[in-house]
Amino acid sequence: MRIAFTYNCQRSAAPDEADHDTPETIAALAFGLRAGGHEVHEVDVSAPVAEVVVRLARLRPDLVFNTAVGRRGPSREAFYPQLFEELGLRYTGPDAHACTVALDQHLARLVARQAGVPTPPWRRVLVPADRALAGIELPVTVVPLFEGRSGHDRPRMVFSDGPSLTEAVERLLEAHPGGLLVEHFVRGQDVVVPLLGPGGPGAPGLLMPVAPRGASAPLTISPAAIEVVVDRARVVAAALDLRDLARLDFRLDADDGVWFLGASAQPSLEPGAPIYAAAAAIGLDSVEAVLARIVDSATRRTSLGRPAAGARPRTRVGLVYNLKRIKPQADGGQDDDAEFDAPATIDALADAIASLGHEVVRLEADVEVITRIGGADIDVAFNIAEGLRGRGREALVPAVLEMFDIPYTGSDPATLALTLDKSLAKGVVSAAGVPTARGVVLHSALGPLPDWIRYPVIAKPVAEGSSKGVTGASVVYDEAQLRALVASMLERYRQGVLVEVFLSGREFTVGLLGGPSPRVLAPLEIVFTGGDAHPVYSFAHKIEADTNVRYEAPAKVDAALGQAIHDVALRSFEALGCRDVARIDIRLDGEGVPHFIECNPLPGLTPGWSDLCIVATAAGMDYRALVGAILEPALGRLEARRRGQA
Repeated sequence: MRIAFTYNCQRSAAPDEADHDTPETIAALAFGLRAGGHEVHEVDVSAPVAEVVVRLARLRPDLVFNTAVGRRGPSREAFYPQLFEELGLRYTGPDAHACTVALDQHLARLVARQAGVPTPPWRRVLVPADRALAGIELPVTVVPLFEGRSGHDRPRMVFSDGPSLTEAVERLLEAHPGGLLVEHFVRGQDVVVPLLGPGGPGAPGLLMPVAPRGASAPLTISPAAIEVVVDRARVVAAALDLRDLARLDFRLDADDGVWFLGASAQPSLEPGAPIYAAAAAIGLDSVEAVLARIVDSATRRTSLGRPAAGARPRTRVGLVYNLKRIKPQADGGQDDDAEFDAPATIDALADAIASLGHEVVRLEADVEVITRIGGADIDVAFNIAEGLRGRGREALVPAVLEMFDIPYTGSDPATLALTLDKSLAKGVVSAAGVPTARGVVLHSALGPLPDWIRYPVIAKPVAEGSSKGVTGASVVYDEAQLRALVASMLERYRQGVLVEVFLSGREFTVGLLGGPSPRVLAPLEIVFTGGDAHPVYSFAHKIEADTNVRYEAPAKVDAALGQAIHDVALRSFEALGCRDVARIDIRLDGEGVPHFIECNPLPGLTPGWSDLCIVATAAGMDYRALVGAILEPALGRLEARRRGQA
């Protein structure tokens, strides 16, 4: 079964993230679902809602396993169940109405009381006024009116005098402006009744009572009291329409009186949660077993065998690439395939795309690429093909895809042809007001040199990627060295040689994702540690690890420099007409001014190695998220095309 596992990830100790799942809990739940034989796709709903909607629409899961509790407001736990309803998706847990009522401590008690279940006397307090507390029977406890899952196991503060209560209410209302519930404190022991499985009338999924997590003593309860607690839990669960998984909290007083204290429609599933202790008592002694019971309950309840309304086949994504068959040497030898991708990189990309819920079709961009694409019956293409030869090689595959009217990732043919020629790209970027190093393209080693040349200068092939042709010897210090280097490059690469003023400052690379207003990721700095007077980020550095270079991601820059780098990257991206993804290389001059070096609209995507992957990791994006971010705009273009044809 294909399951979308939706959750809020807890990334800080901030109070508004207290109910979110920790990374450890998320990993345990994902592992448990996969151990049950399911295809699991993790969806962190902390992303913008539009992205979550698109992601779920793309995945078209058989079931959503939901632990997401929303972000804010009295209906936060109801948001995602209602969203799933709107998208026509089946999901675990109670519906939006049950989530709303259960989260509201006042409404939940009203429902329980109307169903005949005793509750301690309470007051709903919305303003810090003495009259709101007048006549209330002390001692009392105070809790947020919309208390989430984290509050159920939290020790409750007990107030026995009016002044302390008034001060606490005023203070807590500042933190919880939605209101408070002030409730008479019943002396006794707390009791938790988890629900695991079918709910509704009779609530057959109720488990035996257990103590809350962190209780100072084990639960001591008579058989007669157990019967009363379970019976009242059954009544409340049915009244609130809880299902699949839930938690009901009671307090047992000294006379075995049973008082309802609240319910959670989205109870915690982190290790040590009461639901696991109660489940173990009936033989469900592992996370996998508990999750299987939840999935089975939702499956039976939603008649999972029938297809969802409007379901379509999975999106077929063509992964178009050039395969690296010759391993390049760090000294620049055997560099013909240097820009191509190794089998391991292609495998990683295919796995990431498949994990997003798509069917992957591998298409090598060799001389038969037109035939391959034409016969592949793909919906969209993920393009990383560099092309075989010529200044227009990177534009070939996008042009073929446009001919077949197939949406694809990345920039269009015009931009790819433009950016491959470093001199043309510099001209366009310079015209947009972005600083670039002064340069000239030489097609002969014998002709006159510009009179502006001051040494040192750097020389490189004008239309190569992956720093091909760039070595420590690319920086020259006199005319004889320059002419010899130009002659060598002309003979080897059969193209013009770009000669530029050498920029002596720090070097950075910046990743950009999306468009037309792309997300500009924090820069990565290439830090040269070898002690060279005029270091360069060379071909050798991109082939194998080198102790003379290290990476700072994100770069350590002050606010002014960070903004200047951001502006150069964004303005260059826009001037060149890039979309979806690009990497902009930037270097400072001797005065600390950022200059555009070049743009790579087909950046490397080797996990843990390529610059863009390092940049994304520093920005909190794992490899799968990075691949999804690159693919998402192309999927949007596919949807727009489909709507136009409808």
